[in-house]
Amino acid sequence: MKTKFYGWWVTAAAFVTFGFAVGIPYYNISFFYDYFEKSLGWSKSQITFGFPLAALLTLWIGPLVIPRYSPRKLILVGTAMTCIALVGFGSMGGVLWVYYGIWVIYMVGYFFSGPIPHQLMVSNWFRKKRGTAMGIVYVGVGLIGSLGSLIVKPLTENFGWQTALIILGAMMFLAWPLVLLVLKDRPSDVGQFPDGALEAAPEVAAAPVSFGHLLRSYPFWLLMIGSVCSIGSIGAVNFHMKFVFRDEGFVQQEILNSTWRTASVLILWSSIGGRLSIGYMADKFSKKWVMFATYFIVAATIPLLMRVRPGEDMLLYAFAVLFGFGMGADYMLIPLMAAEQFGVNSLARAMAVILPMNTIGQTWFPYFVSILRDNFGSYRIAMGTVLGVAILGAIAIFLLPRQSKFDETLRLQDARRTAASR
Repeated sequence: MKTKFYGWWVTAAAFVTFGFAVGIPYYNISFFYDYFEKSLGWSKSQITFGFPLAALLTLWIGPLVIPRYSPRKLILVGTAMTCIALVGFGSMGGVLWVYYGIWVIYMVGYFFSGPIPHQLMVSNWFRKKRGTAMGIVYVGVGLIGSLGSLIVKPLTENFGWQTALIILGAMMFLAWPLVLLVLKDRPSDVGQFPDGALEAAPEVAAAPVSFGHLLRSYPFWLLMIGSVCSIGSIGAVNFHMKFVFRDEGFVQQEILNSTWRTASVLILWSSIGGRLSIGYMADKFSKKWVMFATYFIVAATIPLLMRVRPGEDMLLYAFAVLFGFGMGADYMLIPLMAAEQFGVNSLARAMAVILPMNTIGQTWFPYFVSILRDNFGSYRIAMGTVLGVAILGAIAIFLLPRQSKFDETLRLQDARRTAASR
């Protein structure tokens, strides 16, 4: 009698563990930035420098450490390190080097328990329905991250920002029962095969292209430039949104917290719609044009953000919904476009270069925006720069070839096989 396929239980558990490991800390740490500024006396550039510095110091962890260990063990260690980091943020004094050291711990935890181990696990369990399973897992980041956005305000106002951070850190251990009791690294751990097949069916695809071939390919550079610009712009909005609201008139702390919470929850809920719908649209329409449209949406939300003021609730809702949709679609489209342009078997090599560069853009560009804000005294120039970079990213995607050489090669091979069969 055929055993029920266990992969969907792994997907459901990963939905939760990914949400706790990434959604809660990443999308909610910026809520506390203005508290760091007021309580510890740091500038915006000093506060936002911790993330990019830590990202630069820990980029080597992904390729050198993660492939050597079980995804489940990595998630256990990573969530523990994220807990240590959040507790550290809540317990630190006003010493900057301690703050930056805590960010390094957080980044190690992010690499260990974040996208890479969850992607590896889902990829081991699925072949034919890998995209569907991956999309479900990524929805967990938005949904559970939004729950974090709902609770940080009352936690902070009732217990103080230090205690709120410590409580968020302790929540990382809610992922442990699922990691220990439900998650499995691969189907062979329970005597099954990917997709619930009765026997192993290895994937067959074109040979991967070399790093040299990728670096000589102009579509590769266009995709990397486009993704770095768009993700850098998204990072700048995420990490400066609360500061922008304060500059635009939300000066009372309770109202500022409520406005940030409303925007953050709507962004994360809308990102779920973006992630769920983008796979369908990318299958039905040209991935290039779908990607260009989402990058353009991200750029168009930046002027909306700068017009959000007290009493302008509709502008706040419009900004949050549109930005969230574009943000959710953005992260899903990059690997889809890379696979289309260079082939599935070249995806790992392409993303090995694109993902670190995206991380640099996602972390260092917000720091650059902080410097602009500190130097010019407002966010007008800073967010105008973010808008320009976002538009540059959309233009880079617009210039991508609609038909990749990889697709043309496969089409010719299919035509030859069809002719031979006749």
